[in-house]
Amino acid sequence: MALRVIPSLSLAATEDAVRRQKRIVMFVPGLIAFGVYRLAKHLVPIADPLVLLAVSSLTAMVTALLSYRVGRATSWSTVVRQDGLRLLGWLTGWIGAVYGMQLSLLVLTLLWIMHYSYLQHPDGPAMMAIIISSTSVARDAFEIGHVRKLSVSGRPFPTFPNGEQLRVLVQQRAWQLGPWVLTGLGVGAGASLSGMAIANEQGAALAQLLTVTILGGGLALCSYLGGLYPTSAWLHSLRRTAPGELLKYWWWPGMAFASTYYLVAMGVLLFVVRQPTITVASAAVMGTMVAAMMAVYGYYLGTRRHVEDEQGPQLSSGMLRCPFVMGILGKSVQATDNTGGVLAFGKGGTKR
Repeated sequence: MALRVIPSLSLAATEDAVRRQKRIVMFVPGLIAFGVYRLAKHLVPIADPLVLLAVSSLTAMVTALLSYRVGRATSWSTVVRQDGLRLLGWLTGWIGAVYGMQLSLLVLTLLWIMHYSYLQHPDGPAMMAIIISSTSVARDAFEIGHVRKLSVSGRPFPTFPNGEQLRVLVQQRAWQLGPWVLTGLGVGAGASLSGMAIANEQGAALAQLLTVTILGGGLALCSYLGGLYPTSAWLHSLRRTAPGELLKYWWWPGMAFASTYYLVAMGVLLFVVRQPTITVASAAVMGTMVAAMMAVYGYYLGTRRHVEDEQGPQLSSGMLRCPFVMGILGKSVQATDNTGGVLAFGKGGTKR
């Protein structure tokens, strides 16, 4: 999530030259993943969810390492010497294996909601799960490699997306995160009740997903303000921030990632645990986990944005929009910077 929100990381990953190279980096692993699917279909029982996740995970691990190497733009010996086995192990295990499985579960769950169940028609969903997870892992690993290349060359990055600063935050500010986590637990549990009146299984799951998405995204926004402006109350900052800026962050990354995590949790329940239906109790557990996670992530992103605001100049809100939207619209960072747009969550937090 940090790659999409933290200004220094977002700018580094959305430069014109980087976006052009990233398209190729994503396209090639997608083709290879299709070949992996065709081969795995004849060699292993791809209709078994655990086998599919294993294939996706292994493919994503190799993809992560190779894409990171492309982003680093240097030899393997230099990568190992400068980055160390710990960073490469994290990249392979988290960005490759874990993220690859998460994306596969997300795809399978989305198709299940649309009445295209992998358990009944395994071929199509399996192919999409392997390809989509591989291309997404390639994108993130390449971006991390590019950021690391710039960091080694001397460009400062107050935040590196390996989770270490998040762990430090949880250890050092547990008392500040506690109220946000408790709020997330309550919000997530309440969101599970939204599907009780719907008899259709997919319809109930969709209602729960939408509720968690809206409430979880809103909670992430509030906790983000709490971390961004530590000297003032988050409600005061909320009132002083322009509604357009609040809506942007509520949608991205708030609602986008809340829905992502909830879909992954549903996928674990449906395809790993093999629970035939999503009960209210199960939905409550998933909702509390996702909402609490969004509260912590939102606060963490706010603190990191606060650090960057203190160390460098403000950036326009156009620079911090979703990188995919930037690519679709074909707008460069330089063009956006010259428009003199509204500042996203400025230091004063005032409406512009």
